[in-house]
Amino acid sequence: MIYRRDLLLGLTVLAVLFGIILISLLALVSVKPGGLHVAGDCVAVIEVTGAIVSPDNVVRKLERYIRNDDVRAIVIRLNTPGGGISATQEIHQTVLKARFAGKLIVASMGSVAASGGYYIAAACDSIMATPGTVTGSIGVIMSLTEFSDLFEKLGITFNVMKSGKFKDTGSIARKMTDEERSYLDDVIMDFYEQFVEVVSEGRSMDPEYVRTYADGRIMTGRQALELGFVDLLGTYQDAIDLAGDMAGLGIDPPVLKEADGSLMDILINGVSRIVVRGVEQAVPRIAYLWTM
Repeated sequence: MIYRRDLLLGLTVLAVLFGIILISLLALVSVKPGGLHVAGDCVAVIEVTGAIVSPDNVVRKLERYIRNDDVRAIVIRLNTPGGGISATQEIHQTVLKARFAGKLIVASMGSVAASGGYYIAAACDSIMATPGTVTGSIGVIMSLTEFSDLFEKLGITFNVMKSGKFKDTGSIARKMTDEERSYLDDVIMDFYEQFVEVVSEGRSMDPEYVRTYADGRIMTGRQALELGFVDLLGTYQDAIDLAGDMAGLGIDPPVLKEADGSLMDILINGVSRIVVRGVEQAVPRIAYLWTM
């Protein structure tokens, strides 16, 4: 009888806790995006955090700020090792669009702003890093997994029908041919040249100088400053002050920083990242990504 009473009490407590959590989640989900708003001229902040999988959230904010006359300058806070090529390029192109529309843009590098992160920074008016920022890693990586020896031991055979000889290049079921490797090298080098062109144009550097350091190596913020890949050393607040000063708002300007969305948006984006990551592990992946 005592055990039954304790069990009922425990179930009741759990039910109450579950109800509280559910009500809290519903309340959070109902909160509209927007975060902190300010009136009048200001500096907007956009964060690019983690691996770049989708450009949508960053692009939406940039497009909104392009149409907002109160936003005089934008700080793009980068804490990313890079990511998908197309997603990175969409953000880069929208940053250029914002600059063309008259917005002043400062890249603020956090702990890591490498590969695709640097690709985005190269589009900005000014780049600021801390001495210990990990940046650089200018280059392209493609990851392929192959289990042909294991499948042979397990007696697993793949019957593949294809319309062309390159259709299943990168298959996990067989070894890559020399012809396929040469073909993929050409694709990777085209992506690489696009990266070099972006850095060369964005930083007003000779392409050959960029190639000297565009071999995938990382560099510290201090090294990047010495080599001309960043403009200044400073903190996140220093970047905001710089943007404010560039826009004629002075240091410590009013800051607009919007939330990424409702809790539901955040949950959906999180699940999407997990799904995309899982798919990436199963198929060939080409990325502007610093990886170890």
